Amino acid sequence: MVYGIHPLGPLDLVPSPLDQRPSTDADQIVKEIKKLHEHVKDRIEKVNSSYFAQANKHQMIKVFQPRDLVWVHLQKDRFPSKRKGKLMPKPACPFKVLERANDNTYKIDLPCAY
Repeated sequence: MVYGIHPLGPLDLVPSPLDQRPSTDADQIVKEIKKLHEHVKDRIEKVNSSYFAQANKHQMIKVFQPRDLVWVHLQKDRFPSKRKGKLMPKPACPFKVLERANDNTYKIDLPCAY
């Protein structure tokens, strides 16, 4: 976004004293700049919402309730003491959801071996 106004020298960058009344041209320029800022902000919000919609187009949101059965994948980097290698046997049964903290966080009933 370019305002189209270039300062001619360092005195143009110094704020003017408060007792001087700004000209009507300056008021008009300020109004145009504020209008331009609002237009750019609206455009950025519109483009961001379209990016968000495109990125999450194939995302399926699933919310589990207590007593639902879920499969849990224990990753080696998150549970290093529990998963020692790729050939270690994996759990063969679903686990029960005990409690739901929010849509993405659950307390799961894992056996003590995991």
